[in-house]
Amino acid sequence: MRRIGAAVAVLVLAGSMLGTAASTAGAAPAEGSRAAAACPTGWGSGAKGGAAMGADHLEDIRTGQHECYDRIVFDVPGGDQIGYHVQYVDRFYADPSGEYIPVTGGAILDIRVGAWSYDLEAGVPTYPGEVGEPLPGVNISGYSTFRDTRFGGTFEGQTQVGLGVRARLPFRVIQLDDRVVVDVAHSWTS
Repeated sequence: MRRIGAAVAVLVLAGSMLGTAASTAGAAPAEGSRAAAACPTGWGSGAKGGAAMGADHLEDIRTGQHECYDRIVFDVPGGDQIGYHVQYVDRFYADPSGEYIPVTGGAILDIRVGAWSYDLEAGVPTYPGEVGEPLPGVNISGYSTFRDTRFGGTFEGQTQVGLGVRARLPFRVIQLDDRVVVDVAHSWTS
């Protein structure tokens, strides 16, 4: 009798473990589906934008972290449909000097925004970036994708920034009336 009771107990225990494993396994795809739906990946990694010339002034560059991507924002108050050109490059060079500026990360985005960082008439900077230096006031430590920022300077109505990222990941550019936003995904599938 004891043997039958022990055998039944083992079978009941084994059955409950299988049931728990099956219910846990069944929940996993639902979680993955929700995460995939929440993070679009159709942005691609090819060059985006056109001419990045402008007459307005860049006043700030700021960054933010989101669940699916890291974001860098170029504030150009008074700008109207600010031009931009964003692309991956093997090495970052300041335009027009051709000076090589090292940018850390697995890949580098060369971001050009149609706005001056210097007011020629007033003779003062509107954005305090220094060529070859990290962006002032921007702290990207702890970001999932961003690794480094470097100011490339301003020339003929465009400001240039080198953005070091973890890898060559998909990105998008959003053009608004007073800013240009660049989002870089955390992964190809996130």
